[in-house]
Amino acid sequence: MHFIVLIYGFTAILGKLIEMQAVQMVWYRMLFAATGLFIYLRIRKTNLLLPPKEIFELLGVGVVVALHWITFFHAIKISNISVTLGILSSGALFASILEPLFFKKKINLLEVSIGLCIVLGLYLIFSYELKHIDGIITALISTILATIFTILNKKYTVRNSPTLISFYEMCGGIFVISIYLLFSGEMNKEFFTPGISDIGYLLILGIVCTAFAFAMSVDVMKELSAYTVVLSVNMEPIYGIILAFFIFGDSELMSGGFYLGTIIILASVFVYPIIKSRRMVRNNVTNFD
Repeated sequence: MHFIVLIYGFTAILGKLIEMQAVQMVWYRMLFAATGLFIYLRIRKTNLLLPPKEIFELLGVGVVVALHWITFFHAIKISNISVTLGILSSGALFASILEPLFFKKKINLLEVSIGLCIVLGLYLIFSYELKHIDGIITALISTILATIFTILNKKYTVRNSPTLISFYEMCGGIFVISIYLLFSGEMNKEFFTPGISDIGYLLILGIVCTAFAFAMSVDVMKELSAYTVVLSVNMEPIYGIILAFFIFGDSELMSGGFYLGTIIILASVFVYPIIKSRRMVRNNVTNFD
């Protein structure tokens, strides 16, 4: 699981290494990912047919995924990896607000408390990194989009294979980005002739960091508890920030306030499943008695 999370963390590194713009990058990522997922599904002999209404809805979720990735890579381009991943780790804050709205649930006081701690971390990052304000705002938009598609995906994963869901979502993203590129005139000869280094990085991004990592994570999750998976995934920003520092050096070095804010956010995210797990154990014991 940690190897898979490390691969996810490497996504941000590739986002900085690839020279093309974010929209073009995401189009290629989704194309390669959809191809890889299709091959995987055929090898596993998975039935690709779903009700038309559900396919249409998944294609729509794919648009949200595409927008999340576009804003994610654009944030890296206009700021850096550390800023983008530091902000992205605040997803729990938006989940605590948006999930009750989507599913008409009661607001969880524990989640709100964790969210307030995350707000403090974000405040410190904003205060000390005003020169990266555009990147911070773009990363925040990306985080909100990531939270929305995660929430939307919850109702589909109960009924269908997560890999099949991802395949249709990749197709939805490709379709909408293609329409945008055609009308904007950006889908030209240069679009289809990326540099050799970019092609190599895009193949790693689409096949290894997306299709392979996702397919593997589905299998690994069958063996691990949800608690272990959550804790492992929370390591993605840490792995990404450390990798970025060793690969790009001083360009990824941030102020002390940034690291303090990021630590507060990550600590909040790590503490949440621990407290929640203990509450569940205590409630089960109480119910048993």
